[in-house]
Amino acid sequence: MGIDFKGKVAIVTGAGGGLGRTHALELAKRGAKVVVNDLGGAMDGTGGSSKAADAVVAEIKAAGGEAISNGSSVSDRKGVANLVKQTMDAFGRIDILINNAGILRDKSFKKMELDDFQVVVDVHLMGSAFCTKAVWPIMSEQNYGRIVMTTSPSGLYGNFGQANYGAAKLGVVGLMNTLKIEGTKNNIRINAIAPVAATRMTENLLPKEALEKLGPELVTPGVVYLCSEDAPSGTILQAMGGRFSVAAVMENQGVDLSQACTVENVAENWGAISDLSKAKPR
Repeated sequence: MGIDFKGKVAIVTGAGGGLGRTHALELAKRGAKVVVNDLGGAMDGTGGSSKAADAVVAEIKAAGGEAISNGSSVSDRKGVANLVKQTMDAFGRIDILINNAGILRDKSFKKMELDDFQVVVDVHLMGSAFCTKAVWPIMSEQNYGRIVMTTSPSGLYGNFGQANYGAAKLGVVGLMNTLKIEGTKNNIRINAIAPVAATRMTENLLPKEALEKLGPELVTPGVVYLCSEDAPSGTILQAMGGRFSVAAVMENQGVDLSQACTVENVAENWGAISDLSKAKPR
C-alpha cells in the first residue's frame, strides 16, 4: 500500500452512506483516524439519526481502524464548531476535510420554492464554507491541510430540475479557487471532486443498468489521492465508474475592440470572440 495516512486525522461529512462512507472506510484502511459526520436525515435534509454514522464507525473499528461519529448538521455553525471541537478533543489535530454532505430538493426553477433553493445552498455551499472555515486556523497552524470539495456535473454543466443544487455546486468551485491561493503559504491544498456514482442521491436519477456500473468505490480512489501528501491544488477531478478526468475553466485570447468598442463591433466579431479552439485553462 503506497499511500498511507498514518498519524493523520480526517473529517468526512455526510459519511453515513454512499460516497462519504467509502471515503471514510478507505482513509481508515490506510491508517487515518476518521471522524464520521452524518446528520442521518432524509434525502431532502429532514429528520436526523445517529445510526448511519455509528454503523460506519463500527465497520471501521471491526477492520482494526480508529473512528468516532458526529451527528452535526454542516449548515449549523454551532454544530460545525462542535464537530471540530469533538475532533480536536479526541485526536488533537485535523489534517483532512472532505466536504461531502448534501441534500436534494429537485424541481424545475419555475416551480421551485425559494425555501427549497436556499436550504440546498445552505447545506452544500454554506456547509462547505462553515466546515472549511472551522478547520482553516488549525490547518494553518500545523502548516498542513488537505481539503476536498464535492462539486457535480450539474454545477459544471447544468441539469434540468437542479438549479438550486447546480448553483451551490459551482459555488464550491469558486470557493476553492480563492482558497487554493490563500492556502499556499501554509501547505493547505484544496481540490474538488465531481462524482457520478450510484448513491441515495442518484438512485432516482439514473437507470438501474447505469447504477450497477457506478459504485461509489470507483470514485473514492480519486478523492483519497486528493487527500494525500502529493495532491495538487485547485483541480476539479471528475470521476465516474473508474474513469477519471480533469475539468477546467478555459479562456481564449479574445479580440481587442478598444479602438471601436460598439455593440455592432461585438456582434460583428462574435465568431472570433467566442472561438474556443485555442483556449487555454486558467
